[in-house]
Amino acid sequence: MIRVLVTDGMEKSGIQVLKDNGYEVIEKFYEPEELGVALQNFDVVVVRSATKVRQPIIDKACETGRLKLIIRGGVGVDNIDVAYATEKGIRVANTPNSSSASVAELALAHMFAVSRFVSTANVTMREGKWEKKKYEGIELSGKTLGLIGFGRISKCLAQKAEVLGMKIMYTDILGKAEGYDKYEYGTLEEVLSKSDYVSLHIPFIKEQGATIGKAQLDIMKDGAVLINCARGGVVDEAALLEALNSGKLRGAGVDVFEVEPTKNEELVNHPRVSVTPHIGAATVEAQTRIGEEIVQTIFDFFK
Repeated sequence: MIRVLVTDGMEKSGIQVLKDNGYEVIEKFYEPEELGVALQNFDVVVVRSATKVRQPIIDKACETGRLKLIIRGGVGVDNIDVAYATEKGIRVANTPNSSSASVAELALAHMFAVSRFVSTANVTMREGKWEKKKYEGIELSGKTLGLIGFGRISKCLAQKAEVLGMKIMYTDILGKAEGYDKYEYGTLEEVLSKSDYVSLHIPFIKEQGATIGKAQLDIMKDGAVLINCARGGVVDEAALLEALNSGKLRGAGVDVFEVEPTKNEELVNHPRVSVTPHIGAATVEAQTRIGEEIVQTIFDFFK
């Protein structure tokens, strides 16, 4: 019997489909020092962002040669040493099509929250304050949205923002995207300097460090808004705080952090920051699609 370990949770209907088709599914989280040994007895492991599958864990798992497939329920695979796993004969897969809409909508929600003081006003009203005159916001319509990275999520956000009357700019490591001539393509520096809102949709590469640091923030328009629903680490949090405190940036929407759970209380409590605890894919619809895509990946691999 093919055994599947689910470490960080998975949509229940997907688990049931696997069981109904003869797979043994175990739902259990293992600490890093225990995970490698545990994986010696599984054919598949399904992880989200909490579980890190690094080289020592892969080495330990490979001692029995049973582990064949690692699936990341979500888009990013930066918590898995993909190249090393592949070298060891283990396939690594993700679910790239499942959470695009939910992450794009959260990025848009942060844009609204910062622009109209939704987060701040919500808190102050609960404190018994009526600070109507303090909360003069700005409209998204007519503003330029700059997208850093132009993959599935970014394209989805572009479509939604366009309907709101926003102008779209983008940059991508792969260059200009075919079929998107209605959007303006530019370099990173051009997008940063011309955009009223900048939304990040790029992976975090530890060896390269933050993509957005002080130098990049200095390039941005005075009064611009930065949105990060991509990965913690792609923005230098200290530099972001400096830009917020100096008034360089109007605000920021942040769903991901350098360390999670974050301990950066200054950023979390900043009056011009809208924060959420890494919930980009946390919608009923996205979780259902992720579960379905995981199941299909397993079926295709073992057919």
